[in-house]
Amino acid sequence: MGAENSSIRALCKNLYAHAATPTLRRSFHMDISKEKLAAEIARRRTFAIISHPDAGKTTLTEKLLLYGGALQLAGSVRARKNQRATSSDWMELERQRGISISSTLLQFDYGGCVINLLDTPGHKDFSEDTYRVLTAVDSVVMVIDAAKGIEERTKKLFEICRLRSIPIFTFINKLDRPSQEPLNLIDELEKVLGIGAFPVTWPIGNGGDFKGVYDRLEKQVFLFERTEHNAHKAPFRVGGADDPALKEKLDPDFYKTWHEEIEMLSTAGEQFDREAVAAGKITPVFFGSAMNNFGVQHLLEYFVKFGSEPAARKSGNELISPMHETFSGFVFKVQANMNPRHRDTLAFVRVCSGIFEKDMMVHDPEDGGKPIRLSYPQKLFGQERESLEYAFPGDVIGLVAHRSFRIGDTLSPDPKIHYSEIPRFPPEAFATLRNPTPGKFKQFRAGLDQLLNEGVIQVFHPVDSVTNVPLLGAVGQLQFEVVVYRLQAEYGAESRLEPAPYTQIRWFDLGTDPEQYRDDYLGAGVQLALDIEDELVILFPDVWTMNYFIEKHPKVNLHTISPTANPVHHPDDGMA
Repeated sequence: MGAENSSIRALCKNLYAHAATPTLRRSFHMDISKEKLAAEIARRRTFAIISHPDAGKTTLTEKLLLYGGALQLAGSVRARKNQRATSSDWMELERQRGISISSTLLQFDYGGCVINLLDTPGHKDFSEDTYRVLTAVDSVVMVIDAAKGIEERTKKLFEICRLRSIPIFTFINKLDRPSQEPLNLIDELEKVLGIGAFPVTWPIGNGGDFKGVYDRLEKQVFLFERTEHNAHKAPFRVGGADDPALKEKLDPDFYKTWHEEIEMLSTAGEQFDREAVAAGKITPVFFGSAMNNFGVQHLLEYFVKFGSEPAARKSGNELISPMHETFSGFVFKVQANMNPRHRDTLAFVRVCSGIFEKDMMVHDPEDGGKPIRLSYPQKLFGQERESLEYAFPGDVIGLVAHRSFRIGDTLSPDPKIHYSEIPRFPPEAFATLRNPTPGKFKQFRAGLDQLLNEGVIQVFHPVDSVTNVPLLGAVGQLQFEVVVYRLQAEYGAESRLEPAPYTQIRWFDLGTDPEQYRDDYLGAGVQLALDIEDELVILFPDVWTMNYFIEKHPKVNLHTISPTANPVHHPDDGMA
C-alpha cells in the first residue's frame, strides 16, 4: 500500500475511533479533508456494458481489462484454464451454456481513475439482473454489432438507461467483418433510439479492408495491425487525415468518399457537448473491433475523461450527495456460493456517500435498526476477492454477512437515509416448484429461500391459497433452469417444476387491500397474490382477461413494475 493510501487509512481509523456515538459511529471525514474525499470521488468511474446477445460484450470486457492492465493476456475470459479467477462468467452452468447468467464486478485502475466495471448477463432471460445492475452504475457502454445494427434487447436496455438519464457511450463492434455503412448506423442510432450521436472515431474501411479509425477530436488517424491470436495490445501508427501514407494505403475513390464523410460530419452532425453527454442526450460513438483490439483504447481513454462521476442519490424527498458526511450504500445484488472455496453469501453494495470503513456499524435494515458490524468487506475481481479497509462513493464492495442482506437494503449509520432504487419487473413465465424427496425438504427449503433472497427468481404468494405453495415468476424459462440446477448442485436438493397458467402480471397501487376484491368477479383464471414485499399483484392467463378486468375496474391503476422504486420509470408504467 502506498504512502497516500496509508494516510487515508490512518485518517479513517483515527476518525472512527474518536467518533461521537459509540454504537453507531458517524463519519466526520469531511470536517477534516473534504478535498481528499472530493478527489477520490472524482476518480471513480462505475459503469456496465449492455448489448444484444453476441454483439461482443464479453470480448469488449476482456479487452478493456487488457488495456486497463488487469489482464496480461487477452483470452482469459473465454480460455479460463490459465486465469479462472478473472472470469466474468463464473458459474458452471454458464460455462456449459456459453452465456452469462449472473453479473460480476471487475475493478481496475486506468489513467488515474478507479474503474468499476459491472459485467451483466447478455441473455434476455436474465434481464432482471441487468436491470438491477443499472441502478448501481453512473455510465453505460452500449455495444452494437456493426452488421446487425440496433437489435431488440439493445432497445429495451437503452430505454431503461434513458429513463434513468444514464450517460451512454456506444461502441460499434466487429468492423473487421462486413458491416453496414457507418452513416447508416449513426442514422439508426438517432432515429431508432432517439438520441443524438457524435462519432468520436470514424472507421477506415470494414471487413477485410478495415484499416483503423480516425479520431475526430484529436484530428489523428490510428492505423492498427492485426496481432497473433489477438492476444496483446495492438500496435498502431498515427498520422493526420491528409497524411500521404494514408492515401497510399487506400483506394483513391474510397479515400475521397471517406474524406468527404469526415468533412460532412464536422458541419452537419452533432457537436460534442460534455454536458449533453452527462445528461444522456448525446452518445459518443466509437468504431472498432474488440476481437482485434481496434478502437478499444480510444473508448477507454475517452470514458475515463468524460464518463460520469458518482452523483447524488434520492432518499425520500432528499438528495444525498456523495460528499455527505455519513456513509450510505444499497445492496443491488446478492450471490451465494459464488466461489467453491468460499461457501458463503456475498452482498454487492454500491457506496453512495461518505467513506466506508471496515468494521463500521450500520443500522440492520432487517432487524428494526439494530446495530450490525460490517466486518468482512471484500474487493472483488470476478471470482477473486481480497479484504479491503475502506471504499469511496462510486465503489462497489462485497460484504460477507452472517446472514444474507436483501436486494434493495440500505446500509448506513443514519436511519433517515433510505434508497428505493431496485424495481421489480413483470415476469413473463410462471411455475410452481415442488420437492419430490421429503427427506431432502430441509435442503430444498434452504436452497429456495437463498435463491429467492438473491433475486434469481421472483416469488408470489396467492391470496387465500389452500396449498400454500408459492408461485414463482421469471422473465424467461432459463431462470427456472438455473433454480433447478443450483438447488441440485449447491444444496443437493431435487425439485419438480410445474408450469402455471399465467402470462400477465400487474401491480396495484401501494396499500391496496385484497379484501376489497374478495366478493368481486375478477375474470376466469385470475389470481390475486402478494409479492416478496407484500405488495398486491394480479395475475391473468392472457391479455384478453386482463383487458376485461381493466374494463370492469376503470378507476383501478395497474403498474407494470413495482410502484415502490421511485427513481425508475418504466416506459410501460402507469395504466396497463
